[in-house]
Amino acid sequence: MDIETTMGNQLARYMDMATDLTKVTAANMANIDTPGYTTLGLDFESEMRQALGDVVLGKSARHPQLNRVVDGLIARPDGNNVSMDRESLKMAEAQLKFKTAVSLLRIENQRITDAIHADK
Repeated sequence: MDIETTMGNQLARYMDMATDLTKVTAANMANIDTPGYTTLGLDFESEMRQALGDVVLGKSARHPQLNRVVDGLIARPDGNNVSMDRESLKMAEAQLKFKTAVSLLRIENQRITDAIHADK
């Protein structure tokens, strides 16, 4: 039996988006030595805003734009502009976002469980 709530659906989207941020960051890190590779990014805030609006409107999940080129980074002579410092920070940010969502989802599930057992 599935019990869905708007908050639960929003948290699920948030976790999906944090996972997508982890994937794009890992891809950047994996390509740190690839000549000509350009750092890709995810505009987490705008994509999340869109995803939350979709949940409220009952729309199905869509795939975020993971292929946005990150501007303003310094390219090395081989044309690669991946910064391990930047990517490490992005990875930590994605992990923190995911862990926060897990904690909030636990609270939401406990709230639902409490409501189910309220009559006992």
